[in-house]
Amino acid sequence: MLLQAAIEQFLNFVQFEKKQSKHSSLAYHSDLQQFSDFLQVSYGVKDLEAFNHLQIRSWVAHLMKEGIIARSISRKISTLKTFYKFLMKQELVRTNPMQKIQLPKMAHKLPVFVEEKSMVQLLEKDRFDASFEGRRDELILQMYYGTGMRQSELIGLKMLDVDLYKSQVKVLGKRSKERIIPITRELNQLVQAFLECRKENNIDAPVLFTTENGKPMYPRLVYRIVNAQLSEVTTIQKRSPHVLRHTYATHLLNNGADLNAIKELLGHANLSATQVYTHNSIERLKEVYKDKHPRS
Repeated sequence: MLLQAAIEQFLNFVQFEKKQSKHSSLAYHSDLQQFSDFLQVSYGVKDLEAFNHLQIRSWVAHLMKEGIIARSISRKISTLKTFYKFLMKQELVRTNPMQKIQLPKMAHKLPVFVEEKSMVQLLEKDRFDASFEGRRDELILQMYYGTGMRQSELIGLKMLDVDLYKSQVKVLGKRSKERIIPITRELNQLVQAFLECRKENNIDAPVLFTTENGKPMYPRLVYRIVNAQLSEVTTIQKRSPHVLRHTYATHLLNNGADLNAIKELLGHANLSATQVYTHNSIERLKEVYKDKHPRS
């Protein structure tokens, strides 16, 4: 069987049967196409059975030589492992060369987050005017910090997903998995104020967040809004929407929230993905100890 045909079959499987997100499907496609192109250019290989773990290791070495970071290489290897699990299950190959491929060692980076005092400054009411964009931008920041949702989840948040009576929002996360996130009274009131602002501007879009012309928000615009606002209150280099998700989780943990509860709020599939925030808390405890203990 041709490698390209197997890739197409796998991509159809993850998109239509596994119902992976568009982002995940694109990542799978990019990684596998890059791998296929390398085999064809370097070895003239097109057939699925015409290569083994040695050519795969050669591709990994090529990626390292190109300066691709370990995290990205690890993701590409994980893509191949998933691809070969599919091939084995479908009996399209007899052996799995990925069993001899190891993930590269990665330096563990702690999630970047904004300090609580900076968040207080960021969300001060007098920083936002009463215009449509002012109310929208304030609500975007408050929604990120109040729910910890991902950027794609915020952009896709529909009017029907917001239940002001129960003070909660329904979020469609990765792999089309829904979760309910409670919101504070203050956030509830901000949503109500923004809905009134939408009416005044004759906006009748199905999604909650739109441009002033009623068109859906797009990732670059949301990033610019968050980046610009964070740059006014913090000196951290990374000022993306995902930083506010990290901030939400870190502040919850620092204030005594249960790790399993944070896992559910964030929509993590495994607790291991949530445990990374405990390192931030430990670092904070070390700072407190060093600053306050008489013999530190």
